[in-house]
Amino acid sequence: QVQLVESGGGLVQAGGSLRLSCAVSGRTFSSYAMGWFRQAPGKEREFVAGISWSGFNTYYADSVKGRFTISRDNAKNTVYLQMNSLKPEDTAVYYCAAGFSPLSTGGSPSTDFRSWGQGTQVTVSS
Repeated sequence: QVQLVESGGGLVQAGGSLRLSCAVSGRTFSSYAMGWFRQAPGKEREFVAGISWSGFNTYYADSVKGRFTISRDNAKNTVYLQMNSLKPEDTAVYYCAAGFSPLSTGGSPSTDFRSWGQGTQVTVSS
């Protein structure tokens, strides 16, 4: 089991940028695929981005491709989500998630993400 703590959320104007961080406790961080999800009011939680244990493979929702970048630093047990060109429709609570997956395909939307953070609010004003 791992524990996840997100940070970096806030209020930003449309077109601006934010970087979310997710600090992960546990000695086997490098064995986990990581993902970012979001949930807007009245909507279901949706996959935003995922990354394999090595960082070699990344996956993105179509709605954020070209604007968001997921990365990880296994030495720091941290995963990041760089969000550029933010839009009001990106407003949501963003959650970090971890799924034990030593496979190179880990991080895809079909990954069994079992550990979740508490979420961080991102609000984009128009």
